[in-house]
Amino acid sequence: MWHSSGVTTAAAHSVRIGTQSYPLLLPTFRDPRLHLAAVIVSIHVLGQIALGFRVSVPQILIAIITCAVIEVVWTFVRERSIVWPASAMLTGSGVALILRIVGQERGDHWTFNGWWWFALVAGFALVSKYLIRWRGTHVFNPSNFGLVVAFLVLGSNVIEPLDFWWGPVDAWLVLAYAIIIIGGLAITSRLDLLPMAATFWIAFATFIGILAVSGHCMTTAWSLQPVCDGQFWRVVALSPEVLIFLFFMITDPKTIPEGRLARIVFAGSIAALSVLLIAPQTQEFGAKVALLSGLVLLTPVRSLFDRVLREGRSGVAAARRSTAPRYVFSVGAVFGATLVMASVGMVAAGAVARPDAEPTNSAAAVIVDVDVDPSTVPAVTVSAEAQALDGGVMIDPSAVGMALAEDLAIEGMAMLRADTSMLRAADIGERLVEMEGAIEAAATADRPVVDEYRFATMHIDVAMTDGPQGGASLVVIGEGTVDHVLYDASRAEIARSSEPFDADFVLTVGPDGRWLLGLVSPSQEP
Repeated sequence: MWHSSGVTTAAAHSVRIGTQSYPLLLPTFRDPRLHLAAVIVSIHVLGQIALGFRVSVPQILIAIITCAVIEVVWTFVRERSIVWPASAMLTGSGVALILRIVGQERGDHWTFNGWWWFALVAGFALVSKYLIRWRGTHVFNPSNFGLVVAFLVLGSNVIEPLDFWWGPVDAWLVLAYAIIIIGGLAITSRLDLLPMAATFWIAFATFIGILAVSGHCMTTAWSLQPVCDGQFWRVVALSPEVLIFLFFMITDPKTIPEGRLARIVFAGSIAALSVLLIAPQTQEFGAKVALLSGLVLLTPVRSLFDRVLREGRSGVAAARRSTAPRYVFSVGAVFGATLVMASVGMVAAGAVARPDAEPTNSAAAVIVDVDVDPSTVPAVTVSAEAQALDGGVMIDPSAVGMALAEDLAIEGMAMLRADTSMLRAADIGERLVEMEGAIEAAATADRPVVDEYRFATMHIDVAMTDGPQGGASLVVIGEGTVDHVLYDASRAEIARSSEPFDADFVLTVGPDGRWLLGLVSPSQEP
């Protein structure tokens, strides 16, 4: 976010402390920082009431207040004046807009969970403005620098950035887009920064498109399947987070080149570098940090853009006058070669994020008919986190409950028949390996034990089996009774015992769209 707009404050008042009077400096109504604050606060409000942001009101206020207090104290000590901390509050607000605590659920509006991280990251971001300086001005955009350092140091198990995907397109999301775009266009146009913002998005969308065409994929905490190809382009290039980045972060007037052309080239370079950093990332966490890191890496060398382009303009004018055709050809050749080399580099760097082949699982070729009475499946409840998952996979609670019951029934049939091939119609991953081993052991003893589940309750939630950014799965938290039925060699029942169960059943979408059982473990619910 912006941290100095170049608009001076007005000393219209003074404050008396004891016997001493101190100037009170307030921003004017024309200060772009106030307009930017209005946009960011509006997004915060929408995030709380409609968009399901996983950040609370206390967390937001703590980040803002931390920065405000630091700036007021710092300015008072150095200048003996009291300044309204408009820039500092933008730093805190920007940090709170992007920063998230891993594991926090949406809808928890008043939690103080992890408040110290918001205070620490916001405070560190602001202090970097005072301590990392060159020729009288700060080197980095404070909120951008503070967030990147925090993400790299603390990692994705503690904190994470705001998601690229904010939810399905509805009236609230359209309103959020309208606020960001209209506010961004108004502010950047007024400060003559719109060409810079537009250049970044065009270049970024183009390069992300090249990655998407190459088959790039990433796992996310909000999608049940990897985000690939065209969906990858839509999610990233059209993300509201990217719009906030281009309108309100890369256009910070104090941390960009001075010349108009230098700013445009600077924006295009940030786009290219950010996509180059995104290319090898296989998880959304890495992609989001890569986006922010492009600005961190180029901001310290922004003066080079002014210097190179300023020194080159006189030579360019002479070249145009003397050999115009040759000049046009040379410039076009250099630009084209640079574009091709950058594109090739991005595709090459993204090789690790492209699956070598489609996931293979013979479940698609195995059909097992089982007869499960729908009346034996209880009403299935769904958590807010599961409801907020990407709509690319339909989550019908009753269908998910029936699918789990059918998977367990297929497991029982496979155990009774000692046929491991049947498992591939029900299981995947760890559960498939586990049940194959169990069937082979039972076949050796020729005394299979079949588990028959009777559910009393089912509740659907989200499971992160491969870490916070390893991709989402559904977990059915089930309670009820399980019968352990022992059969002899002729498959006649010889014993039965019952016990209650309280377990987590992790489901994954199979290649043919069916819900497959991936893991069964004791319930983690308190």
